[in-house]
Amino acid sequence: MSDNATKMDTVGRLNNNLALLHPGSVVTLDMSTPAGQRGKFRSTFIGYLKKNYVLVQYPDSTKMGSFAKYIAPGMGVTVRGLIEGHEGAVVAFVSNVKQSIQIPSRILVLEFPREVSLQNLRASMRIETHIKAKTKIKDEYWSSVISDISVSGCKLMINNGEKLTLTDDKPVEIIIEDFQSLKNLKLEADICNSKIQAGGVMLGVKFSDTCKAEVTKLLQEAVILPS
Repeated sequence: MSDNATKMDTVGRLNNNLALLHPGSVVTLDMSTPAGQRGKFRSTFIGYLKKNYVLVQYPDSTKMGSFAKYIAPGMGVTVRGLIEGHEGAVVAFVSNVKQSIQIPSRILVLEFPREVSLQNLRASMRIETHIKAKTKIKDEYWSSVISDISVSGCKLMINNGEKLTLTDDKPVEIIIEDFQSLKNLKLEADICNSKIQAGGVMLGVKFSDTCKAEVTKLLQEAVILPS
């Protein structure tokens, strides 16, 4: 295949993948400041012009706080959105802010991405989160936070759990009482590793095969932030 044919095929896949995001789809914008501060904000995908730009709604300023002052041309942003009608699939791309416009509404103009990926939530995709949970260990319940999650496992911070004696392969039960549309979601897991940190102990856990459906539901909710 010639270089031109290869290039056309790549451009075609890029456009096809981006087209899976419909106008009005909810997306998450993952941004970083020059100092390395990260922020995640809910937005709406508006549309795109091939090879030129992508348009997304400017995030709610009341949710951004002081982070808004860093949004300027050149700022890096990762965009993720669930694909309608394709359970467990996410469109994602990395871009930079070109400019923001005020009319007809506040809109972020992003550079047209060089690559648009399709990510399967059931594969190895890992999502950073902050999901409050209760974790049952040795018949006791501990306040905890899921800091990142994939289909196979998660990192779990057990608050004030420094005195816990934990061993690998020990079973735990993670209960998420209220996260977006999910209520009283229960996940069974085994401890893979543990590390004492300030304020508690960080666990790496592996989910049981019996709760794959529940994990997928949680991943879908974690991709899209609450309004």
